Order: sequence, then C-alpha cells, then structure tokens
Amino acid sequence: MSLIGLTVVAVLFGVGTYLIQQRLLTRIVIGLGLISHGVNLLIILSGRRGLAPVVEAGVGPEGISDPLPQAMVLTAIVIAFGVTAFLLALALRSFILTGSDAVEDDLEDRRIAGMAPEPATEPEGEVAP
Repeated sequence: MSLIGLTVVAVLFGVGTYLIQQRLLTRIVIGLGLISHGVNLLIILSGRRGLAPVVEAGVGPEGISDPLPQAMVLTAIVIAFGVTAFLLALALRSFILTGSDAVEDDLEDRRIAGMAPEPATEPEGEVAP
C-alpha cells in the first residue's frame, strides 16, 4: 500500500468522523459519504497490483491480481448510494416538518435525565473507605 493512499484514507475517516458528530443532518450525510469513500479506497489499496485476472499459459497465480476487492468496492458503492439517498430523503422530511436541519434533543431523554438521583456525597471531614 502506498503512504499517500493511506494518508488520504486517514483524512477521509477523520473528516467523516468529525462531520458525523455535528448536529446538522446534511453534515452527517456528507460525513457518512466520506467514510464510505475511505472504506472503498482502503479496500482498493488492499488489493495488489498485477496482471489482469485472466488465466494465460505461462503466468503463475502470484502475478495475477485478485478481482475480489474491485467487486467488493462496486457493491459498496451501490450500497452507499442507496443509503445516502435514503438519508437525504429522511433529512428532507425532517426539514419539511421542523423547518430546521439541526437534530434536536429528545424531550424524553431530558425528562429521564432530570429524574436521576443525585450522587451521594460524603459529609465534610469524613473520607470514604
């Protein structure tokens, strides 16, 4: 694998992870797209260079590249396209209903967090065993 390719994969994973942690749905969708591109590039880089996967006389199996990584990447591209289209449809529906692209906090989570008991504290001067 090349160092430049691995650096690009690391940047795609890093930026994608950063975008997924944002509150805006469009940034989350873009982050997932970047991570899927990083995975595809990593799979392509894992395949070795060589001749086309055609069996010819006089060519051993060590000189032929494995076609499986390319097939896996093509499948992953189709799956990522479908997931991205679905997430964009969900984001559009959320924008139509709320008028905002931001992910709001769940009211039920806030209510449950407010019901949590206070942590027990030790009286002043005493040390817990």
